[in-house]
Amino acid sequence: MKNSKYTVVKNEVIAPGTYYMTVSGDTDEIKGPGQFINIKIDGLYLRRPMSICSYGEGELTMIYKVVGKGTDAMSRMQTGDEFDALSPLGNGFDTEKIPDGALLIGGGAGAMPIYTLAMILRDEGKKPHVIIGFNKEEEIFFAEEFRGLGVDLTIATMDGSVGVKGTVVDAMLKITASDAAQQGRPYVCVCGPDPMMRAVAEHSGDGQFDLGARMACGFGACMGCTVITKSGPKRVCKDGPIFDQEEIIW
Repeated sequence: MKNSKYTVVKNEVIAPGTYYMTVSGDTDEIKGPGQFINIKIDGLYLRRPMSICSYGEGELTMIYKVVGKGTDAMSRMQTGDEFDALSPLGNGFDTEKIPDGALLIGGGAGAMPIYTLAMILRDEGKKPHVIIGFNKEEEIFFAEEFRGLGVDLTIATMDGSVGVKGTVVDAMLKITASDAAQQGRPYVCVCGPDPMMRAVAEHSGDGQFDLGARMACGFGACMGCTVITKSGPKRVCKDGPIFDQEEIIW
């Protein structure tokens, strides 16, 4: 973990209330998808944890929704603006555990770490199936980027305007019913709202879940993001945010 300074390269709207931010800065210690940075916002006491969408040499990207004062302040950042952040924090998805053909599922902004995870699995010679879910067509983002990876992509929308009508679970059940390789209870990697992840877990055999939560310190000192797991209390920021399905108590 380092306290580093980042400079905004690009900050643009990609869907209603949803922004895509590219920043330049230190990325040397980032190990994999699922890790996050904790951003200091001027005038606000607590930092804002932001999942890393993608990263390369000296540059990383984030996708975020405006839901409060912190993300509203981020939405007004312009090219050249600077901020401090603790980076990188948490653990990432363990790709060694992920079998070929796993389902990678992201709900809304939860598609952030799923994109890089899909890229890494592809580079490892695996072929995941990606499911991303949104309420309606106007909210969809990164569909073409996922297709550009060459992975199978299924989109679910609650209003049925694109893809499977319903939730990511509806899409998941449709895939497992029609694809012989996915029949049964598949291995999943999931990021999204807790109710969505809980519903996915009811139909999966094993997997890894991103339990990203509101955090204060971001590195395990304050215990404010503690969750109870089958092996006892765990800190989402330090011991997670990625947890194996077998650990989680829903």
